[in-house]
Amino acid sequence: MTKSPDGFVSLKRLKQGSGSPRETLAEIRQIYFKTTRQTIEHDFAHAIDLLKSLEHEEDREKATVYMQGLAEMRKEWGTKKEEKGKRGKGKATSKD
Repeated sequence: MTKSPDGFVSLKRLKQGSGSPRETLAEIRQIYFKTTRQTIEHDFAHAIDLLKSLEHEEDREKATVYMQGLAEMRKEWGTKKEEKGKRGKGKATSKD
C-alpha cells in the first residue's frame, strides 16, 4: 500500500464522517501536528469541517487550542493570494 500525500483526505472518509467526538478531536489534533506550509489551507478547511461535525459545545471547546494553533499558523504562513496582495500594497518609499 502506498502512503497518501500529506494533507490528503480520502473521499470515503469525508462521506463517512469521523465517527465519535473522541475520534474527531484526535483527528483535529493530528492535523495540527502534521500541517505544513504547503498543506495549511487544506488542513485548516478540513479541521473546520471536523469542528462543525461536533454536536456538543464542550467537545468544540476541547478542539479550541488546536483550531487556534492552526489559525495562527495560517496567519503566519499566509496564503499565496495574501502574499500577492501584500506586494502591491503599502507605503511607497521615496528616494531623495
